[in-house]
Amino acid sequence: MKNLFLTGSALAGLALSITPGLAAEKAEVLTNYANIAQAKYKDSLATAQTLQHAVDTLIASPSAEALTAARQAWLAARVPYQQSEVFRFGNAIVDDWEGKVNAWPLDEGLIDYVDATYGGPSDENALAVLNVVANSAFDLSGKSIDTSAITPDLLSETLHEADGVEANVATGYHAVEFLLWGQDLNGTDHGAGNRSWTDYAAGDNCTNDHCDRRGDYLKAATDLLVSDLEWMAAQWDETGAARSTLLADENAGISAMLTGMGSLSYGEQAGERMRLGLMLNDPEEEHDCFSDNTHNSHYYDGLGVQNVYLGEYIRVNGELVSGPSLSDLVVAANPALDSEMRVKLATTMRALGRIKSTAEAGFSYDQMLAQGNTAGEALIMGGVNGLVDQTRSIERVVTLLSLDGLEFEGSDSLDNPSAVFE
Repeated sequence: MKNLFLTGSALAGLALSITPGLAAEKAEVLTNYANIAQAKYKDSLATAQTLQHAVDTLIASPSAEALTAARQAWLAARVPYQQSEVFRFGNAIVDDWEGKVNAWPLDEGLIDYVDATYGGPSDENALAVLNVVANSAFDLSGKSIDTSAITPDLLSETLHEADGVEANVATGYHAVEFLLWGQDLNGTDHGAGNRSWTDYAAGDNCTNDHCDRRGDYLKAATDLLVSDLEWMAAQWDETGAARSTLLADENAGISAMLTGMGSLSYGEQAGERMRLGLMLNDPEEEHDCFSDNTHNSHYYDGLGVQNVYLGEYIRVNGELVSGPSLSDLVVAANPALDSEMRVKLATTMRALGRIKSTAEAGFSYDQMLAQGNTAGEALIMGGVNGLVDQTRSIERVVTLLSLDGLEFEGSDSLDNPSAVFE
């Protein structure tokens, strides 16, 4: 993935002096940012624990109602977690960890049964249709691996990114999502995955075989998600490593905030998660492809970026966490740029809100991706354009705060579109 380099020369006309006393204000901004991170990860943990309880209920007493409840708990868990993605890119401790809980896209055939049209092993991934649920052993690099007991350690230490293949996603939200919804076989037509609750039923009521092992996998993946979120929430507490690293160097801390905002806005969300899927007209490029929840993932990613600039976050219990913000730093030096940044963030959220509300009304993100669907393309590109445009203002903030040299993640879909089809 290409990087977008920010240089003072490119934006020299916007360089301004910063008012005295800014160092103390930066410390307050960083503390509030860390408090918001802690709140978001605590909310992510709490909602994942609710999901864990729902999964335990589904496995113990399978029913259509229990499956629906588990799905609703998964959807609710995505709301705070997606808002936390803005802490990636600039905070190494988050970046090094994130692949455990939110890696995508995945070759779901590694985990469980898939439709015959899915294909088979490939040169890129020999384990693409391993189906761990159906097999108590498999060979990995010439070594026999015992999978008779499906445990969190098996998933995290052996299966996740097995053979060094990133598509072998065995853990995290999307592994759980697949086990709750199953494949979405609707292409660019409306509709999500349609796994039956009987995939977890006992005895003769079991469909698609190995229901007990499927339940074991679902429980192991959910328990692992909870433990991973417990770990990350602890990193942001008063003595946590993430908070300590952030506060150790004020300029580096502010740089981390802006790197997260710019990289998520530009290369990750506008590029890899939105523009690329539209260019390929491929529903497999949806972020939450099994549940058709991508419209919400995009919305809450965007909200996370806005949260960081404004220095505020509304917790799942309605509590407002707020304090000194990047906006406060910018307005002290250049009120016009602060206004520009706020307007652009709001414009992006309106565009992402249109995608969200339209999908909730029945025009799903899958359909928006379809070739020749001009209305869908306009909706998605509204979000893409807003995210790209706000990144340009984030660049100006970088220059204003004398933080030149930051690198934002890029994407071929934005920087070199022809390379996407090579």
